[in-house]
Amino acid sequence: MDAALGPPESMAERAGDLTPMMSQYFELTREYDDSLVLFQVGDFYEAFCDAAEVVARICEITLTKREDSTGTYPMAGIPIDNAESYVERLLESGYRVAIADQIEDPEEVSGVVDRAVTRIITPGTLTEDELLGGADNNYVASLAREGDRFGLALLDVSTGDFYATSTDAEATVGDEISRFAPAEAIVGPEASADHFGGDCMVTPHDARTFERATASDRVAEYFGDPERLLADPVEVRACGALLAYAEYTRGGAEESARLEYLNHLTRYDPREYMVLDAVALDSLEVFDRRTVTGPEGLTLVDAVDETASALGRRELTAWLRRPLIDRERISARHAAVGELSRAVQTRERLHDRLTEVYDLERLISRVARGRATARDLRSLTDTLDVVPEVREALSDAEADLLVDLRERLDDCPEVRELIGDAIQPDPAQKLTEGGIIAEGYDDTLDDLRGTERDGKAWIDDLEQRERERTGIDSLKVGHTSVHGYYIEVTDPNLDAVPDEYTRRQTLKNSERFVTPELREREESIIAAEQRADDREYELFVDVRETVAGEAERVQDLAAALSELDVLVAFATVAAEHGYTRPEMDASGIRIEDGRHPVVERTESSFVPNDAVFDPDNRVAVITGPNMSGKSTYMRQVALIVLLAQAGSFVPADDAQLRIVDRVFTRVGASDDIAGGRSTFMIEMTELAEILDSATADSLVLLDEVGRGTSTTDGLAIARAVTEFLHDEVGATTLFATHHHELTAVAEDREGVFNRHFRTRQEGGEVVFEHAVEPGAAAASYGVEVAGVAGVADPVVDRASELLEGEQPGEQREADAPVDTEATPDERTNGHREREGDAAAVAERLRAVNVAELTPIEALNTLAELQSELE
Repeated sequence: MDAALGPPESMAERAGDLTPMMSQYFELTREYDDSLVLFQVGDFYEAFCDAAEVVARICEITLTKREDSTGTYPMAGIPIDNAESYVERLLESGYRVAIADQIEDPEEVSGVVDRAVTRIITPGTLTEDELLGGADNNYVASLAREGDRFGLALLDVSTGDFYATSTDAEATVGDEISRFAPAEAIVGPEASADHFGGDCMVTPHDARTFERATASDRVAEYFGDPERLLADPVEVRACGALLAYAEYTRGGAEESARLEYLNHLTRYDPREYMVLDAVALDSLEVFDRRTVTGPEGLTLVDAVDETASALGRRELTAWLRRPLIDRERISARHAAVGELSRAVQTRERLHDRLTEVYDLERLISRVARGRATARDLRSLTDTLDVVPEVREALSDAEADLLVDLRERLDDCPEVRELIGDAIQPDPAQKLTEGGIIAEGYDDTLDDLRGTERDGKAWIDDLEQRERERTGIDSLKVGHTSVHGYYIEVTDPNLDAVPDEYTRRQTLKNSERFVTPELREREESIIAAEQRADDREYELFVDVRETVAGEAERVQDLAAALSELDVLVAFATVAAEHGYTRPEMDASGIRIEDGRHPVVERTESSFVPNDAVFDPDNRVAVITGPNMSGKSTYMRQVALIVLLAQAGSFVPADDAQLRIVDRVFTRVGASDDIAGGRSTFMIEMTELAEILDSATADSLVLLDEVGRGTSTTDGLAIARAVTEFLHDEVGATTLFATHHHELTAVAEDREGVFNRHFRTRQEGGEVVFEHAVEPGAAAASYGVEVAGVAGVADPVVDRASELLEGEQPGEQREADAPVDTEATPDERTNGHREREGDAAAVAERLRAVNVAELTPIEALNTLAELQSELE
């Protein structure tokens, strides 16, 4: 963001010479120097000087000039009615935007109209539907630190969702930030912004708001005694500072900036949920695709998203980000999903009714912030009208969770009645021009509207009466916004105009007149209309404030509807795609005919596979060719566990699962050139985190660990990692590898076992059967896969020759298991017989600069080295 967007120094020095309006503008730019100020001038938001050039460039609008008695300034303006689209561009370019609205009516002010910043729009504090871009939560985070303790608070300003936690493990801070993926963050003076990734804007904020006493007072203003709600002073500091920042973005810290709809502060312990860090979420493609393959780039959330409302979609995302580890809560969700999956008519009825549910959380947020329109209130009551039908659909529910949700479905009858009585069924969009309050709600308003109607009816009849009285058949009665009501007579009939007509306007072929009675009626109509519009607005504000007072009830209802929506969605997926209820009290993982929930939707046929892990068999070494399905298999095991703990049924014929505290993944990597880290360094960094943090209750997925270095080093690392996870950690582990020597670990360690993907050759081509079987694969079929991938035939043929060496007629037998019967000593002795000859080859191999070799040079070098060994 540009360093300065205020007045040039030369202009600032002569600020006293500026016009009152420009002086007001530059005062606001100094006060809000961290933001780009958009200054209301009539129907436009204007920016001047350097800020104007920024707005013109980013928003692709014309840069103009403003001239007054003190000088000429660059100027750029955006229309207020379409401001959101331009503000979105500024946010995407890294700017915070301060909206300075006119807070006085220009018609009632002599001189400059007063303006004030009414809100600051930042990536993490968006409330406008046009800018939020979807149903998902949009969080702003706050991080505080005291010694070794970290406090993290997260707030969705658009919904009122507010969470707090603390930890003394720095790694946990990063995990929780990854879990919520905030769009923006503020950071206390002792904490580091490094915990937040590049997608999160870190905003400087007043360090005083993080002070314990100040933060405690602010939390107490909203929620009462902080010590009763929060477990650690560092949590209080994070929450208090975040509340202060949210108030600041509403234009200040005074009473009008309070977020009255914030009724709940949820304190949680990270250990209450399965940990899914950014690496795991990315590798498992829970919310985002890592590749462009597959129809429409489906993710896990896409595969199970049968929710009917924005509330449900947001809750589904939350459940997938935070799978449970409490067996009773998981079981309660499963019981509800099971009942709904069997009750087809109930499930479909609920889904149909839930499609009529508006986003109550954001609706009530707008109501409480005084930004809701009359149409918003109608949307609110339309949703409340659906609630009795939803409750009725659950009348026979037996699952404890469904019974509880039914009891929580409060249709807020007082709110329904108030809005139903007060607001017209199809109200006007604007609040100040009438057409929003229903007839019969207010006697005063009805009288004013009656006067207005009577006056307009009198005018409607005036044309016929005057035609008959004057004998002018072409006489017309009309109205313009500038000249008001008039009687129009064409030039040939001017001689017949009565004396009491007073000329108002002369046109090319006619004249327009008024009469004293018409003028009196016009004044009566205008007065009644203006008073009625003002009265309607007053009444609407009163209704909106009354509804805002019920915000907590509406939020509780929204929570119940969102949970029900997810349960119905899970039940729909289970019924339509053959998911089964998992048993969650197992000591291991036993999956029969498991399927990948996404891949099975994107392929015409999918081969199910079993997965069996128990205390005596915890580590699986998985071998097989590329494209045979190793990575898909590992991910499907993790996704089945994730879905089960989120409360969903799972894609399998049968599943008996243990509770997993965390899923670790080391699947693929890319270079971090800017950070000076190679693929191998990233791989080792992620591996170090796994080895340091995994427990016996964790699920670990490792894919080709050690391939970023020499074969010897890579194999050594892979074996050491396997042994450590088995011996020291005891985690359930799936390790896919092309290091076939790694399969020997199964002979050395009880609890390590081999699995491979069955493959066969037909007509010289490799055929992948995608089926998992016991034992180790005979080969990786890299040359055949290269052919399938389209590598030029001469290269594939030459590679085959090099691979076959001096035995061109010998074929590798598909699925021939390696010799796992030989003892480790026998295998080691076989290697030692070749140590002398291999030493020279190894020395030459170390001297090869692999990074500079072309593929052909690499194959030729490999052939030469192989020949020397033979």
